[in-house]
Amino acid sequence: MHIGIIGTGYVGLVTGACFSEFGVFVTCVDRDEKKIEMLKEARIPFYEPGLEELVKRNLKDGRLRFSTDIKDAVEQSLAIFIAVGTPPRGDGSADLSYVEAVAKEIAAHMDSYKVIVTKSTVPVGTGKWIKEIIRNNLKNNVDFDIASNPEFLREGSAIEDFMRPDRVVLGAESPQAIAILKDLYRPLYLIETPFVITNIETAELIKYASNSFLATKISFINEIANLCDAVGADVHVVAKAMGLDRRIGPKFLHPGPGFGGSCFPKDTRALLHLARDNKVDLSIVEATIRVNERQKEIMVQRIKSVLGDLKDREIGILGLSFKPNTNDIREAPALYIIRRLLDEGANIRAYDPVAIEETRAVFPDIKYTNDAYGVAEGADAVVLVTEWNQFRNLDLDRIKKQMKTPNFFDLRNVYEPDMMRQKGFSYYCVGRNYHL
Repeated sequence: MHIGIIGTGYVGLVTGACFSEFGVFVTCVDRDEKKIEMLKEARIPFYEPGLEELVKRNLKDGRLRFSTDIKDAVEQSLAIFIAVGTPPRGDGSADLSYVEAVAKEIAAHMDSYKVIVTKSTVPVGTGKWIKEIIRNNLKNNVDFDIASNPEFLREGSAIEDFMRPDRVVLGAESPQAIAILKDLYRPLYLIETPFVITNIETAELIKYASNSFLATKISFINEIANLCDAVGADVHVVAKAMGLDRRIGPKFLHPGPGFGGSCFPKDTRALLHLARDNKVDLSIVEATIRVNERQKEIMVQRIKSVLGDLKDREIGILGLSFKPNTNDIREAPALYIIRRLLDEGANIRAYDPVAIEETRAVFPDIKYTNDAYGVAEGADAVVLVTEWNQFRNLDLDRIKKQMKTPNFFDLRNVYEPDMMRQKGFSYYCVGRNYHL
């Protein structure tokens, strides 16, 4: 089977590479000529573990190709996946202008039956809207179906998530479209992956509901962590005991400086906007967003409460991406914290294993170091913001020796409070400050 993937961003490229690994012939299309030339040489424009090897192998085997011409993908493909960006507008709603443009282009080149599949995260009702756009722009009288196949890829483990997913959601109106998509995902039947077959509207909502629920768990445990600091409790023990209840589960009960990235902030706001348009009150989602914004500021205030006036203070930042194993800094808590510290007059030294160049585009004037130890030189405080594995076993004696004042703010609770204080650090974490 031949399929087309329109958009070679994170979702489109991972989807195309993984389908080609399943033995499907895939054409990935993007208007960005420089990006396509890079991809033809198996050079990946973002960091995702294992993706370069996957692209290189399937390029070599002839199952994966890249093009700037959407006609290439449409004419020879039975299924065409729309995987372009749906960035947030100022009011929180999803900007569907890229989806609309792609739908019109697909219609212009359709000469036989196709299944048009939305892989991008889109508001409920987008499938019907795309169907009307294509119908109104067809040059030939051909049949087609619309389907929704939302992605659930975690940055840093996207290939594993595609190859061994928790579930596959397929939303469509026609049995033919469902049969084609099930055939595409046939290798997953061997590992007994659950398939959820539903209508388009339900499939579209599942992605927003899933991400909003996970974001809610994060905001909830962050509020509990703040309460733990106030009453002298240990949030790790609270979260562990909660997670042992199978109705709750342990995932996403990890306190920190708040969630970021390309999905949770955007999807919670888009779901809230959708609810308001339909006159439905989503108070829990609204509170989740509010708590998350406040949590980042609480981290800044914690640093200020210890250091006092931040003017000309030297502060080292460990971790810039919104999570480990990615160079994605979209809405990363580190960016908010850095911006606020700069506003207070602090001097920043920062390090991240892969996200320095992306951060340099936002903060060109701060100092970037070659390793984790560089941020500690002469520092009044070190702030661990992103829990990269290489930060989990630092030479703490070396860190302390290089610092001017051994204030260590562990916003991911990587280290044990007792051990850090025994080593002579003034140690501050999230929800475990019961010694203070």
